[in-house]
Amino acid sequence: MSEESGPAGRVAIVTGAARGIGAAVAKRLAADGMAVAVLDLKEADGAGTVEAITSAGGRAIAVGADVSQADQVAAGVEKAVAGLGPPAVLVNNAGVIRDNLLFKMSDDDWDTVIGVHLRGAFLMSRATQKYMVDQRFGRIINLSSSSALGNRGQANYSAAKAGLQGFTKTLAIELGQFGITANAIAPGFIATDMTAATAARIGVEFEAFQKAAASQIPVRRVGQPDDIAHVASFLASEGAGFVSGQVIYVAGGPLC
Repeated sequence: MSEESGPAGRVAIVTGAARGIGAAVAKRLAADGMAVAVLDLKEADGAGTVEAITSAGGRAIAVGADVSQADQVAAGVEKAVAGLGPPAVLVNNAGVIRDNLLFKMSDDDWDTVIGVHLRGAFLMSRATQKYMVDQRFGRIINLSSSSALGNRGQANYSAAKAGLQGFTKTLAIELGQFGITANAIAPGFIATDMTAATAARIGVEFEAFQKAAASQIPVRRVGQPDDIAHVASFLASEGAGFVSGQVIYVAGGPLC
């Protein structure tokens, strides 16, 4: 596999890559040979992920942008292109939670979550697809969630994650003729700051929260960010060129 056709010739942008799943995915894609733009809300937030990549011999830069804002997305993608080259892989991972029951959920709770997850994926995909079309190669990977199937206290998050699945399938239909695939990964319980925040919200010790979750998962453990990174690595690869429009639940067992 030549550098021009293989991972070493590709540039990836991973959003929400300062920590958790995003950081794991960014590091895995770098290990696969890609140059990675580590995008998060503030440029400084991505420094740790960039350091981990570069210290291992990879190429990476940090990019600051609010993915829900079109002007910041345009500037962020422009910086990634200037620093690393045109992106061929986009991982839409940036996310926030504003959990609450419907009658307690504010307009801002709804708008913030929909804005970051769903509008963010739209803006980032729209801004990067032209580079993929030019290369006749592209991989768009959207992070959905098992919450897309419905989850108490997460009307906003569930709606955003379900919306991402429809968005993914539509991108696959529209962009496939240009050598671009679009797929979604829907994690189950993954041990991250976000799931720790959920435990705190409901007043449960995080260790106990994980233990309870693991007891309901067929493989009898909770997921780790690297579990998602492994799947992202495959979907971003040359070998996944005939896999498109799929939603892959990575949850330690069947969910749908």
